[in-house]
Amino acid sequence: MRPGIHGFARGLLGLKEGLALVLLLAFGSVALASQSPVKSPNDDNEYRYIQLDNELRVLLISAHESDKAAASMNVAVGSGDDPADREGLSHFLEHMLFLGTEKYPDPGEYQQFIKSHGGSHNAFTAFQDTNYFFDVQADHLEDALDRFAEQFSAPLFTPELVDRERRAVHSEFSSKQKDDGRRFYSVKKAVSNPDHAFHQFAVGNLTTLENTEERPLRPDLIEFWKTHYSSNLMTLAVYGPQSLDELETMVRGRFDRIENRNLSAKVHDEPLFSPGTLPARLKVDALKDIRNLTLSFPIPSQQDHYQDKPANYVASLLGHEGPGSLFDVLKKAGLVESLSAGSGMDTGQEATLELNMSLTPEGLGEQETILELTFAYIDKVRQEGIARHRYEEMKQLSQIDFRFREKSRPVQEVMHLSRQMRHVAPEDVLRAPWMMENYAPDKYRDILDRLTRENVLVSVLEPEPELEDPNLTQWYDAAWKMQPLDTASIQAPDDHPMVTRLSLPLENPFIPEELGMISGPTMEQPVSMGTVSGMDVWYARDVRFDTPKANVYLSLRTPATRASARSNVLSTLLVDAINTNVNAWAYPAQLAGLDYSIYSHLRGITVRVGGYSDKLHTLMARILTQVSDPGLTEQRFRIARQNLIDRLQNKAKERPVQQTSEFIQSLLIEGAWSTEEKLRAAREVTLDELESFAEAFLSEVDPVLLVHGNMTQASALNLNNRIHAMVLDDSRLTTVERSRVRSLPEEETVLPLEVDHPDTGYTLYVQGDNTGFQERAAFRLLGQIISSPFYEELRTTRQLGYIVYATPFEMLETPALGFVVQSPGANGEEINQAVREFSLEFRETLANLSDEELEREKQAVISKLMEQDRRLGEISERYWREIDRGATDFNSREKLADAVNSVSRDTLIETLEEQVIDREQALRVFTTAEAENNARIIEQLLQRSSVPEA
Repeated sequence: MRPGIHGFARGLLGLKEGLALVLLLAFGSVALASQSPVKSPNDDNEYRYIQLDNELRVLLISAHESDKAAASMNVAVGSGDDPADREGLSHFLEHMLFLGTEKYPDPGEYQQFIKSHGGSHNAFTAFQDTNYFFDVQADHLEDALDRFAEQFSAPLFTPELVDRERRAVHSEFSSKQKDDGRRFYSVKKAVSNPDHAFHQFAVGNLTTLENTEERPLRPDLIEFWKTHYSSNLMTLAVYGPQSLDELETMVRGRFDRIENRNLSAKVHDEPLFSPGTLPARLKVDALKDIRNLTLSFPIPSQQDHYQDKPANYVASLLGHEGPGSLFDVLKKAGLVESLSAGSGMDTGQEATLELNMSLTPEGLGEQETILELTFAYIDKVRQEGIARHRYEEMKQLSQIDFRFREKSRPVQEVMHLSRQMRHVAPEDVLRAPWMMENYAPDKYRDILDRLTRENVLVSVLEPEPELEDPNLTQWYDAAWKMQPLDTASIQAPDDHPMVTRLSLPLENPFIPEELGMISGPTMEQPVSMGTVSGMDVWYARDVRFDTPKANVYLSLRTPATRASARSNVLSTLLVDAINTNVNAWAYPAQLAGLDYSIYSHLRGITVRVGGYSDKLHTLMARILTQVSDPGLTEQRFRIARQNLIDRLQNKAKERPVQQTSEFIQSLLIEGAWSTEEKLRAAREVTLDELESFAEAFLSEVDPVLLVHGNMTQASALNLNNRIHAMVLDDSRLTTVERSRVRSLPEEETVLPLEVDHPDTGYTLYVQGDNTGFQERAAFRLLGQIISSPFYEELRTTRQLGYIVYATPFEMLETPALGFVVQSPGANGEEINQAVREFSLEFRETLANLSDEELEREKQAVISKLMEQDRRLGEISERYWREIDRGATDFNSREKLADAVNSVSRDTLIETLEEQVIDREQALRVFTTAEAENNARIIEQLLQRSSVPEA
């Protein structure tokens, strides 16, 4: 059960931090004494839950050693509150709150402050919530909170910015008009109950946000703010290293100035589907080559049941991927590629439980069979799936995960908590996602009784379906047709061969039993155990987080993967076969806190296994069995090749700026192949070729192993011996060099790219002279300083588009800057002219930068480079990147931080003049409806030598 469009992860994994609980309980009406929520035994933070005099509820989080601070404000108002004649107004309000307050009237001040102090900020509008959040260097939390609080107590809604920002909202709408997810969502709204607020358009555009003399937008905006935003509908989470008392002092006097208008959150008590709508079958036209089947079942709201999670219990069984599961049987039959089950929408009155499947081409033609099997499996769960031992296993796994919970990034933590505060009791706010307090068979049955053929919307998203006289959604022109579902046609006989293969999950053999920590202190960095049986082995004991977990990385570098686009495609297909064969067996391990990934890259393939160290070796051994002897079948080869062809073809339908940026990377990275080259190879390769490739894959190999975490050195050596015996016994050792980046000519190279999209995508890539730390530091620092002014000028002032940013564009340690714009109105030349004008004007800004301002920007860069590690996986990833680049002193970020500290203003100005203004080594790619043949220019770039080292 892969994470689906609703973010419900595998079975019990759905109990983790991504879970969205959406019930408005009556906690806001009760005066809360200061209290501490129940926390994980592994959590050394301190917490205090308070309520201000204006009924704003606040969770304070004191993380003593944290280098970052963060805050998130959740407002119980969303697109479901939009007036029927002002669709998108709540989303527009979200945009406007950032643009100046009485105390800080400059519309770019908040963003500039956050950015210049090593932070980031954003917001999102959902159906019943709007969430605002930021992170910042910890020392600047109080000043950031001062600006943040003003947005909710004294926004200006500056008249001249209203019309400008509505155009930004329109650009956001325009940028997603060809996005299949957004288009499918528009159809789901179209078929919902017209009397339900969900039916309305949520984003907004120039039409719904009309701003004329006859109908001015600003009065409607202010009226909406006054009648919907109120402190008693807000929940705030604040995270920093300061003490709880200091954090409380920062909050009081600022956030208690937000007006309490004593409002109530809107209750959506209309049914999501009009009576008589279900059962129904919905067909929707997709622009990309995708085939998705979704079953949506209306069920009662589950938000009262967060402590017991009956919907999670049911979904974990329906979405299981182990042997005999619905997914396993359908995938072995070649009908589906993925399956997820979980909660869809939950309004507090009604919810949906959804099964989402990605279909193969054959599965698209066998929808009746899939539906028959699905309902047969639901029947099986209904009859045999409710059992205390299953509940006890789920509860045990949840308790283990909560016991050894690792920290998230502060901004992720506050976003999650501020939303959750709205829906759960104060004492549960930290533990709610992991709670499974009671075995609740009646609640399970109540849900299962609604998962019937008569209570379902079956939706199919596919390219060019046969639709006679289709409907079109109003704003996205998505074609759709809905008809009654013939329930009699989806009844499989009990003796159907595929039905007889269905079975419920067995007892999970991967539940960790040994959860103790190994002895010895954390090592400062990995140590080389030398070349053991031909493999470079790196080991680091790490017990700093007091979690009995480890990560193991095995890179099987081989020249076989980089010989041609064809070998690149064969590597991808080989990895698919390994993953497919491992999946059903390994799925219980994932539920039990282990995880793995097998992926191809420019130098070969990598196997990563992580999680509780107790049974990690068992999972690794099973994967290695498949690596050494992958089971290749004609059916799987055919499906995997078609999936790859679909993915490659779909790249031409991605948003324009994604295509320009990816084009630059494939053109400049040595060993990378263009989409066209890989597509041609994918259409030609055969199963015989894949079998030959699999046999020869490990004939020459350059293996590297990293063992990091709660494992002994003896265990690492043991693992090395097992790997050698299983996959390297007959291999010849070789060296596979790391790829590098091609250098650009000493003048600007311009490449128009033909893309079918109403927006224009533009990426200007300017490259550094060498890969040394000083050059990288100059580009990092210049990117930091230039990003906010670039955004302010091209997006906020010139309104060129919604997607606008300037950023370091470093690839494989090659320094560069990227200037990216996607515009619904300007063409490539007009965008380029705006970038040129900005660059010239920015020279003066850079020259006038004070020493204090320059130092502030340096510290912002350094704080990001040196950001604190909060979980084992972050450290493992950093070690692995260093091993990959051969930087085995493991101090690259320290060297880069030192180099940033030493960058002078003159160096920055020189870099700006030569690289950005004069474009001495620059590549400009922009999209257009028709482009001339660029083959000669591309061929010349492909012959370029790599960027030199310092």
